[in-house]
Parts: sequence; C-alpha cells; structure tokens
Amino acid sequence: MSDVFEAARARLTGRAYRIVGSFADADDVVQEAWLRWDSADQVEIDNADAWLNTVVSRLAIDRLRQRKRDEERYTGPWLPTPLVERSTDPADLAELTDSMTSAFLIMLEELTPDERAAFLLADVFGDRYDSIAASMGRTPESCRQLASRARRKVRAAEQRRRDATAASNDLARRFITALATGDEAEAVRCLAPEAVYLSDGGPDHRAARRPVREPARIVRLLMNLWRRFPESWTFEPALVGGFPGLVIEIGDEVSSVTGVEVVDGRIVRITSILNPDKLVTMNRPRNTLE
Repeated sequence: MSDVFEAARARLTGRAYRIVGSFADADDVVQEAWLRWDSADQVEIDNADAWLNTVVSRLAIDRLRQRKRDEERYTGPWLPTPLVERSTDPADLAELTDSMTSAFLIMLEELTPDERAAFLLADVFGDRYDSIAASMGRTPESCRQLASRARRKVRAAEQRRRDATAASNDLARRFITALATGDEAEAVRCLAPEAVYLSDGGPDHRAARRPVREPARIVRLLMNLWRRFPESWTFEPALVGGFPGLVIEIGDEVSSVTGVEVVDGRIVRITSILNPDKLVTMNRPRNTLE
C-alpha cells in the first residue's frame, strides 16, 4: 500500500505547502501522514485519497496554528518559503499555479489560520464542507462562513495583483540595473509610493527587523547592501514564487533570494529571504508539488 501513498505524495505536499507556507513544515506534515497511513488498518479505508487529504489537512492546520503562535517570537518579518526556478531569462519560465505564487501566499498571511484553511480547502482543493469540518474540528456551517469571509478579503486583494509577467520582468531588470550602477534616481522611479521591502533573516541572520517603506529609504538600504557584498558574490535571474527576482550566491552558497512584485507599472513589494533554514528548502523540482 506504500505505492498508494507515493502516488499521492506530490499532491499531499502541495496541499500542505499551501496551508502552512513552508516547505520544511509541509515535508514534516507529509511524513507524519505517512506514519499514520503506515500504522492504519488500510483494509478498512474505503477511499484512500479522501483519508489522506483529511489527515494531511488536519496536520497542516495544526502546524499553521502553531506557526502563527510562534511568529510572535520570530525575529523580524516571517515570509512564506517561495518556490525558486532559476533561468538565464525568467521570462522563459512557466508561471506557477496561482495558488503557489508568493503573491498569493503573502496575501493568505493576512487571514486568520482558520480563514486560510477553510478558504484553501474549499476554493483551491474543492473539498466538501463536511470534509473541511472534519479536518478543522468545526461545523460545516462555521467553515462555510470562514471561507466566505476569507473569500471577500482575497477578492479585495486580488484587485491589486501584479501586471503581466513580461512587464514585471522588464521593470525588475531596470531596477536591478539601476542598483548595480548606482543610479538612485532611476531606482526610485521604479518603485510605487507605497512600496515596501520585507526581509526574512530568521533569528540568526542580520536583516531588516521591520518592513522598510518609502522608495528613497528602500533604495538607499538596497544600495548599501549591494556595496557590502564581497568580491566572490554572483547573482542569477530566477522566478521567485512567480515573481521575477534574483538568487545571490557568495562562493558556492546561496546567500539570499529576492523577488519583485509589480502592480500598475511600479514595484510595490520586494521580498528577500536570508534565513538559511528557508534557503536550504526552496530549491526543489516543480514535480515534487501539485
């Protein structure tokens, strides 16, 4: 019966990742689900897919609730771990499924854990409300209300989503070129007035502890960081959670991964992952998720 689980692994990992926003946590959830599957009386399970979906959803929701409590002690902003796809030209990379882009995952961070779970299970995975209720330990009606409330919030945020990929890539290249050449005025012009820079360094890596706002402040910070890189640093274009971005390496190690989100022809958000624990897990083949 291990073949049944392995056939479902990519789908289960994708489900867990969307709920918790972390590859490491998603992998832990799926491993725990495997242990429960292996110890279960599988002959008594009528629908293996439904059973696995429920178990993974329940475990992921528990992990999400715990993470939200832990975030109160997290150093600096917490960012979802993006799926990173390297390329010499990010425009050539296929778009991620909308529900796995960093824009979508960051948007979900504005929801409560239960709103997020109900919305994902209902609208992304298409689960029935009685199944959602079993996963969440609530009534079907309360899950329906949670999903409805989350849906309204998500639709409002959707109106602010990024431009077409080609335009985003072009603006991202302009911005990076301006930073590299020290053209502060051009870099500022690339940013929207409400732009924000978020960096997730975790507890052991130096990063901005709070969101940085105002285009001029963001540009000065990034230019100062750019100048401090050692001579051995290199960067490579990449698609970072569906955004155009960069993977920066110092020597043979990934130092940071940055994504740029564009709306209405201006950069509205720059996200940088510097937390080594997240950098280890973000470079993974697309076929490990569904």
